[in-house]
Amino acid sequence: MSRAVGRLCEAPLPPGLARAVVGLYVRAYRVNLDECVTQGTYQSFDEFFTRPLKPGRRAICADPEVVVSPADGSIEAIGTIDLDQSMSIKGRPYRAAELIGDAGDAHRYAGGQFAVVYLSPRDYHRVHAPVAGAITLVRSCPGDLFPVNSLGERHVPALFSTNRRVAIVIDSELLGRVTVVMVGAIIVGRISVNAIGGPDVPLGNHLIAPPRAVSKGDEIGVFHLGSTAIVFLEPRRVRPLARPLGPVRLGESLMGDT
Repeated sequence: MSRAVGRLCEAPLPPGLARAVVGLYVRAYRVNLDECVTQGTYQSFDEFFTRPLKPGRRAICADPEVVVSPADGSIEAIGTIDLDQSMSIKGRPYRAAELIGDAGDAHRYAGGQFAVVYLSPRDYHRVHAPVAGAITLVRSCPGDLFPVNSLGERHVPALFSTNRRVAIVIDSELLGRVTVVMVGAIIVGRISVNAIGGPDVPLGNHLIAPPRAVSKGDEIGVFHLGSTAIVFLEPRRVRPLARPLGPVRLGESLMGDT
């Protein structure tokens, strides 16, 4: 059902219908179109949902030692990954290996930190680099498309590691290896990644050679109807993540200072 609805969202719409559908959505979720590049008629609902921001609409914290939010949304959890590579997200236990899709790579994050950013229906749904570095690997993991909301969290054990997800690995000279996991949800049948190209990321590991250099704040992926981004950090941080739970915008520090 989720994939079928996703295909409908990508289907071309007559201009009048497109304006009506987008207008209803904008009013229902209080979407701010003034900050978007395209404010006219969208060719499909997917084109509206993945709308880019106008240049300069988000201030990216320039301090090279600061990790920033990869997306607009709400910080749902932030904390430490224990030495067994386990963590607690909203009262549920998770293992780093299950989320990033590789047991060997998960050892890097033992004693490190994580942050979970939930993207609501009203949010901008492109995901950006939380640090400067180079994308060296993209790992696409199979999974379901359960809703990432209170209903899904209540009824689906290990929701984030059960759902479809794509892990984007960024190697940073200053901050080590940083992985951003894009977690799919209901209707999110596609997750596209800039370093791969194409409408979706095929399952499996994709070595990026040569590595793709990114500056902090560069776009790295797009949710085609939204979900959640999880940032994984190695234990060699300059200072700990300390941002309180709640609203956050792309480019704001995850270290408690905005």
